[in-house]
Amino acid sequence: MIKAVYFDVGETLVDESREYGTWADWLGVPRHTFSAMFGAVIAQGLDYRETFQRFQPGFDLTTERQRRADAGEPETFGEDDLYPDARPCLLALRAMGLRVGVAGNQTYRAGTILHSLDLPVDVIGTSDGWGVEKPHSAFFERLLEEESCPPSQILYVGDRLAIDLEPAQQVGMATCFIRRGPWGYVIHTPVDVLDRCDLRINGLGELPEAIAKLNAADATS
Repeated sequence: MIKAVYFDVGETLVDESREYGTWADWLGVPRHTFSAMFGAVIAQGLDYRETFQRFQPGFDLTTERQRRADAGEPETFGEDDLYPDARPCLLALRAMGLRVGVAGNQTYRAGTILHSLDLPVDVIGTSDGWGVEKPHSAFFERLLEEESCPPSQILYVGDRLAIDLEPAQQVGMATCFIRRGPWGYVIHTPVDVLDRCDLRINGLGELPEAIAKLNAADATS
């Protein structure tokens, strides 16, 4: 029985198109060029941060984030950047009596923004706040500390198999793959990770019913 559901942030709850567009602007390259290079980098199975190196060798993301902030152009996102199905899904899950959380590789600033959105969730955790990031198992072990139920009763929802779902499976959590965003379509992780996912969805609007069916099947088994 699923009793708690946790969500990745980027490309699961938040559409990052606008933010990556602002990075293209910061680098001084056309947005479509940045997007094409981004896709090429992840299609090769490389870390997405390699994209910045292709345009500016030696680029340091932490340093450039601070430079942007100092220039009055900090990384940001807001209500308009949430996928349209995100908030309704969170509300529906809460209405089902489930615990709901958000846990992703995010900066302190992003964590502050997530809190300011007043999302209908019980927990918001970030890699900066927790001091560990995905895909390290310690990130998911830290997540488990937020809940009193066994790992198998906690569902993690994400778009990246290697970063989100494989490490969640390794600590015993249930997993849900959402196919959207670039990583939802460019998949390098061995297919057995996808095979082990308890659920696969194309949008968060599908999730409440899918969990209800999963729990109903468990109740009768």
